[in-house]
Amino acid sequence: MRIKGGLCCLFLLWIVNVESQTLQSVSDDELLQLIKNKEKLIVLFTKPNCDTCNDFAKNLESLHEDFKKHFSADTVKAANSHLARLYSPTKEPALVFFRHGIPLLYNGEPDDNEIYGFFEQNQTPAVKELTDKIFEHITQAATGATTGDWFVMFYGASCVECQRLHAVWEGVGATLRARVNVARIDANLAGANTAKRFKVGKLPAFLFFRLGKVYRYDLPKNDVKSFVAFAQDWYKNAKGEPVPLLASPFDEVVDWCVEMIKVWVAFGLDILSKHPWIWQIGGTGFGLVVLTGVIALLKAGRSRPAKEAKKEKKSK
Repeated sequence: MRIKGGLCCLFLLWIVNVESQTLQSVSDDELLQLIKNKEKLIVLFTKPNCDTCNDFAKNLESLHEDFKKHFSADTVKAANSHLARLYSPTKEPALVFFRHGIPLLYNGEPDDNEIYGFFEQNQTPAVKELTDKIFEHITQAATGATTGDWFVMFYGASCVECQRLHAVWEGVGATLRARVNVARIDANLAGANTAKRFKVGKLPAFLFFRLGKVYRYDLPKNDVKSFVAFAQDWYKNAKGEPVPLLASPFDEVVDWCVEMIKVWVAFGLDILSKHPWIWQIGGTGFGLVVLTGVIALLKAGRSRPAKEAKKEKKSK
């Protein structure tokens, strides 16, 4: 009986140990609440029949107690989550570290030492938020960038692709930390003038500033490795443009006038395309004016010889 009782206790302890090492699975609704309420949260986005996902899960099962103890971070997993694409362009597997809701995408191998070290060094966000008011002061882009090189993402609140790259861009900032300054700026609101200054059109846009020149990122992939490679060396293959100086108040007035002219011309063309009869009336009116002018010129030409003849008769 004592042997059976001992075996039962060992079995129960084994079950408790296994359960403590198993990651908690959460639904999308539960995950959203955790992201909102937890200061730090580590999430593994996974899917069935994925060997790499299983490798990540095994590493996290051995690490989640350390994350809880040293980072005060909970660790969960979400299978077949619709939220995966919001944080990783390649979807599952994706390992994301949320710090006060700000996501950081892990871009490495499923190795427990590498995972722990990466998250330990990046418990605070690496990407800086810029605005029109502080852009030049912080980056010193036009004066030679004495604050170092800057890699800036231009985004918009209504840009879906921009939102999906938030975690990726944090991954870029974490990887380049202490070597390259990584930042982002809202091209539609607080950074609208800066976006206009650098002729940023389509969003998202990525500009690399180095030694008074700006290099535009135009590689086909928007992943951490490609961005990091561009900032470290690949920018040399892109065309460097001199950083434009800040616009003066007069330049801003001229630009505003040009924009207003463009708006009114576009408005006029739109009206004419919707109401073609305006063209007809305008054309007819213009034709009548021209015809009247021609007739007036002809009459003036005929009346001059007659007047000159009368003058000659009077003089005689």
